[in-house]
Amino acid sequence: MATGEVPDPFVNFNYLVEIDNLARGAFHEVSGLESTIDVIEYREGGANTTPRKLAGQTKHANIVLRWGMTIDTELWEWHRTVVDGTIDRRNGSVVLLDRRGQEVARWNFVRAWPVKYTAPSLSAEASDVAIETVELVHEGLERVS
Repeated sequence: MATGEVPDPFVNFNYLVEIDNLARGAFHEVSGLESTIDVIEYREGGANTTPRKLAGQTKHANIVLRWGMTIDTELWEWHRTVVDGTIDRRNGSVVLLDRRGQEVARWNFVRAWPVKYTAPSLSAEASDVAIETVELVHEGLERVS
């Protein structure tokens, strides 16, 4: 990058979601791409001013997918298999694209399965799109590129 050149930030509406064996890709919103590390406080004898801070277990937030309801029921059916007792774990990615549609960042998640499904809120007075929601619990998040 040349001196004085400021790159434009990426827009947050240009993305896609890839999930093993799942053809659905158009989502209204994706959230929950986050992880936190527990802090373990350890008091050491003779060091009375502050405890030492050690890294503990890493925890990942649920990934929440929201989409406009259509006749496609593939995510509901995946959720239903878990309700029926078969945990169907899948890997996937959330991919951020630039304005030309080229991949600029990717968040991979592993061993995900749907832990919650929410049907759209319906109102005779509203004119919004009916939005379905599914939450995916997973066992790891990695940012690539």
